[in-house]
Amino acid sequence: MESAGLPGKRFTRKIEDFTCEVCGTAVHGTGYTDHCPKCLSSKHVDVMPGDRKNKCGGIMKPVSVEYRNGSYVIYYVCGKCREKKRMSASSSDNKDSLERFIGGG
Repeated sequence: MESAGLPGKRFTRKIEDFTCEVCGTAVHGTGYTDHCPKCLSSKHVDVMPGDRKNKCGGIMKPVSVEYRNGSYVIYYVCGKCREKKRMSASSSDNKDSLERFIGGG
C-alpha cells in the first residue's frame, strides 16, 4: 500500500507488544496498533507508519476525537516537539475515552 503523496514509501507492519508509558496498560500489538486502547496515548516513533525512524520519542497526547461516517479519528499533539498527527481509532479502543475527547474534550 503506497502512502499518499510520497511515491515509493510504504507502510511497514510491525507486530509489537508494548506497555503504555502513560497508563501502564499492557497492549498486544497486531501490526496496526499505534496507540493505547485504554487512554488513547501514543508514542512519537514513526516518520512513515511503522518505520520507527522518528528520533523524538515523545508522548503523543490525544487532544480531540472526531466521529464521522461511522468511525473515530483521534487527533494528537506531541508533548515533546509539538508535532500534530491524526490516527484512526481501533475497534478495541475504549469508547468512553473516545467520547470524552469528542470535539476537543
